[in-house]
Amino acid sequence: MAQLVKLKDYVSRYEQNIIVYPSRFVRLKKQKWEGVKKLYQSNQLIKPRETDFYEEEWEEEKPSFMTKIKGIIKKAKKETEAEELEIKQNQPMIAEEDALAFEYTPNQYSEPKSLENLKLQFLNQLFKFQLKWASSTLTEKSIVKKAFYYDDNLKYFLQRFPDTYLVFYQPIFLIKNAPVELDTIMITPTDVWLITMLEAEDSAVFVGSNEKFWIKKSKEKEKKILSPIISINRTEKVVKQLLKMQEVDIPIQKVILSRNGYIDFPTVPYDIKLIEKRNYQEWFEMMRTNRSPLKAIQLKTAESLMRYCLTTCARRYEWDVTEEK
Repeated sequence: MAQLVKLKDYVSRYEQNIIVYPSRFVRLKKQKWEGVKKLYQSNQLIKPRETDFYEEEWEEEKPSFMTKIKGIIKKAKKETEAEELEIKQNQPMIAEEDALAFEYTPNQYSEPKSLENLKLQFLNQLFKFQLKWASSTLTEKSIVKKAFYYDDNLKYFLQRFPDTYLVFYQPIFLIKNAPVELDTIMITPTDVWLITMLEAEDSAVFVGSNEKFWIKKSKEKEKKILSPIISINRTEKVVKQLLKMQEVDIPIQKVILSRNGYIDFPTVPYDIKLIEKRNYQEWFEMMRTNRSPLKAIQLKTAESLMRYCLTTCARRYEWDVTEEK
């Protein structure tokens, strides 16, 4: 599962320490998945419960009113004492570790029917966890658009590629004091892949040219669309310039990707790869079989780009409350 290091202009944990977090994520994901898989294979995975209401409905003896009141008072006292101890012991470090913790909770889903089904459930929970890492730190957070939780393209880039791939999704860079949104940037241990998606109805045909507009054909209908070459070239120009300023030398690949359609462009520029329905599987397998570990040049590349990313966030409310106390 690739790592979401930057989403839009959201604050990211990777901005704090690009050296530590990628390897921590790889280790965390591997440990948790091996544990969940082992429990499943030994038939010890906790099965989803019906609901808490169902359990209370069949409770034989209900506590008295006074018992409930005493319990509430006791609980409040314990919480107050724990809160005071937390402030005294400078809990930010513990809070940070809690924020990094990821636990698979099977009761959020129906019981997995197979190991593949279990893996999908695990990855879906990990996907939400990644959105948290890509939109918050211990002291700051950004408001995530709800649409990102259902973004199929974002899920594709994160769930279908190796753990050592670092993804910038719809990143916004600050260039000469102006915000510029670029295409998806995926940094592998050996290359930087700039990818623009070109997808519509299944088996649609995109007729390419060196003009400003392309033609999209589907079910006897034609429509003009803006040439994806404009976007991919703009992304390349910015990325190359920033990496050159930081003296980072790494190969850059440009891809126009159409998983479910066809691209007809005989005079495609030599430095652009057209990945469409006819050659998609070959490219996809090539990308997935890259099992190289994280490389220093890869982390330096991500750090160099992140320095120029725009970040919009607000201070976390709970952090302000802690300081006031």
